[in-house]
Amino acid sequence: MTETTSSAEAPDPRRSRDVRGARRFRNSSALVRNSDPVWQAAADHGLIDIQVEHESNNRLVVPGTGHAFANMVSCSYLGLNRHPRVLEGAIDALRETGTIELMTSTTRIRPTIQGRLEEELRDLFGAEVLLATTCTAATAGILPLVASGHLAPGGPRVMVFDRFAHFSMSYVKAICAEESLVLTCDHNDLDFLADACRRYPSVAYVGDGAYSMGGAAALDGLLELQNRYGLYLFIDDSHSVSIVGERGEGYVRSRTEVGELTTIVSSLGKGFGSGGGVALLDSRRKAEFLSRHGGPLGWSQDVSVPTIGAALGSAEVHRSPELGELQAALRANLDLFDRLLPTPLAGNGLPVRRIDVGDADRAVELSAELYRRGYYSSAIFFPIVPRGEAGLRVMIRADLPAEEITAFAGHVGDLLATPATAR
Repeated sequence: MTETTSSAEAPDPRRSRDVRGARRFRNSSALVRNSDPVWQAAADHGLIDIQVEHESNNRLVVPGTGHAFANMVSCSYLGLNRHPRVLEGAIDALRETGTIELMTSTTRIRPTIQGRLEEELRDLFGAEVLLATTCTAATAGILPLVASGHLAPGGPRVMVFDRFAHFSMSYVKAICAEESLVLTCDHNDLDFLADACRRYPSVAYVGDGAYSMGGAAALDGLLELQNRYGLYLFIDDSHSVSIVGERGEGYVRSRTEVGELTTIVSSLGKGFGSGGGVALLDSRRKAEFLSRHGGPLGWSQDVSVPTIGAALGSAEVHRSPELGELQAALRANLDLFDRLLPTPLAGNGLPVRRIDVGDADRAVELSAELYRRGYYSSAIFFPIVPRGEAGLRVMIRADLPAEEITAFAGHVGDLLATPATAR
């Protein structure tokens, strides 16, 4: 008897075995293949998922073992996450409102305490503001509408992402590519950007103000291109808010206006010491448009009431002479660190420092030994940094005692001078 194949079992020539897609902007298989072994090595060294009691930013304690260490990678650059007024603000907000949050889209219903925070931030930063649960949510909501041409005249814009743009921005490349052409330029490559401006009628640049791996935007050159070609600037300046500017407005905002062709987004969960994200815009009309059409900016996930209260407390600090004192303390600590442990980023006035070692395994080993000696400095490796450029990331803070910085620099110098085989 001859076997026959039913039509249900017969292969359909129209069906393709390759369902992976174009993978022009994402390739999770390659990402996991190249990075997960190093992540696992970090986990094997006890550097991942460390649960601690938070006695201070400079003394975290692991329950059970009692191992204490200083946090050298905290983004609370002014120590405001532990400031009494910030903590009191969170408690005061809970008592005033009697709720954690409304659990409703603020596009439709908004608590008055949020309106108070928006007024405070407008005055501090000198721009219209739009609050978001995170800076990442703000970015995800805004960038596709920049690409589609809805936020400024000129139609859809060619989107040029800086190669070092934070992951929260690069993550949105594929969505932007549904609206317009997406390109990537080398870090601060103004020649590439100028060529794109000459080639295409409408261009937007996407990058950081102060980069999470250190360094800053080539702002003067970007502004020149904006004046010459109408370049749209979308800048994430999360790592400089509070530490730069008379009122902590940040590296970019302290040097230029927010306007029709400039949008700045920032986290309030780093130097500002509270949480949530904010977009600095040129008009209330634009803020209302984004809250309606900006995806996660209009979803029913609010900035929580305690976070709003903490931000109001931080705003009080920003209006006081204490802000300048904390900024000065941070600058002094940066100067001390740069004298003791010079790096290519020394003297730039921003708090992120990188200690380059090249090999990812060695970076993990150095981080593990520093942790054993009482300091947590995170190993950074691909895809956080390019392949072959692994190292340690250090965040200098205003509330780091000078003796802590001195001791840490001594340990790093000792380890870098010792061959790996000798440890």
